Amino acid sequence: MENDQVKTIEVLQLAVRMEVEGKKFYQKASKKSSNKLAKELFKQLANEEDIHRKKFEEIYKAFKRGQNWPDVEPPSEKGGKIKSLFAEATKTLGNTFEVAEPEFEAIKIAMDMEVKSYNLYYSRSKESTLPVEKQFYQTLAGEERGHHLALLDSYEYLSDPTGWFTKKEHWSLDGA
Repeated sequence: MENDQVKTIEVLQLAVRMEVEGKKFYQKASKKSSNKLAKELFKQLANEEDIHRKKFEEIYKAFKRGQNWPDVEPPSEKGGKIKSLFAEATKTLGNTFEVAEPEFEAIKIAMDMEVKSYNLYYSRSKESTLPVEKQFYQTLAGEERGHHLALLDSYEYLSDPTGWFTKKEHWSLDGA
């Protein structure tokens, strides 16, 4: 039992660091971005990283007080804000806009960060024997996967908007 608690605290500390670093990265990327979609996406991701950090800190504080896993609701955004942000941006931007190479690089880095977070949370959900902890990490893994997919979708859209619309809208030349 002692080893489980030590491992839990280590994972919580790592998760807090990852979420703090993620927020800083997204804030910096948002400030540097000139593309509206990238700027807003990075802002929203920074906000969600901060929500995750606060949840982890709340759990960590409970452990430091000698308590077991507290009854903390996992974040339940399910990517709703990011999806609506993306839908609105694609309507507004259409397929004529410019994106600087640093924005593409920032999105690639962000995708890697989200994969690392997903892997940590997914593996912890498999290791945990406590149902509430398992559920918490499963939910967070799902959120991180959603972040990764939103970034991937943004990358594809920003790099080839016409191709993205064709793929997403299933346009074709049937009967032509």
